Amino acid sequence: MTNDDPKVEKAGPAGELEPQATPVRGPAPVEAPAPSIVDRTVDVVTRHWPLMALLSSALLLAIAHAFEKFGGLAPCHLCLKQREVYWVAGTVGLVGLVLQRTPLWPRLRMPALLLLGAIFLYGAGLAAYHAGAEWKWWPGPKTCSGGDAAAASNLEAMLKGTADIKPPACDKAAWVFLGLSMAGWNVLISLKLAAWSVLAAFRKSETPA
Repeated sequence: MTNDDPKVEKAGPAGELEPQATPVRGPAPVEAPAPSIVDRTVDVVTRHWPLMALLSSALLLAIAHAFEKFGGLAPCHLCLKQREVYWVAGTVGLVGLVLQRTPLWPRLRMPALLLLGAIFLYGAGLAAYHAGAEWKWWPGPKTCSGGDAAAASNLEAMLKGTADIKPPACDKAAWVFLGLSMAGWNVLISLKLAAWSVLAAFRKSETPA
């Protein structure tokens, strides 16, 4: 018997060495590749989308109020309408966050998340309408005809009703960044939030939150 012989020999009845077959092993099981950072991120975001929608809405409302309070950018009629969308979306997100802790969530998960998607999609359409009015592609609503933007020092007087200041017109962009007004950026943000909502609604499995 040589070292290269894979067979193991044992003594037979007559004392002769008989070869013993080496057991045949099947192929080693192939392990599934570990999920990438992108896959893990998508899973976490979609699994906790009611919370993410609530936080996103609160953040965007805070940014809008910061521009108004510290930047002196008084909101026009369509600006206020777009804020209402985030108030509604935040409320739905909060209700969904509560329902996630109840047995009702598996049945209500898809309708609730699709409702969020519809709300954000409506917000994108409203923002697109506002942006189009700013670009003079179509006229804005009659309620959007206003005066010049109010100064920050006059905002408190406006809220108290002691100042006769008209809200700014909807067809004039008060702030532009990288060629897009606030309404233009809101279109992109709302579309992204709507896409996340639909993606979360059609997740294959629901992992306990």
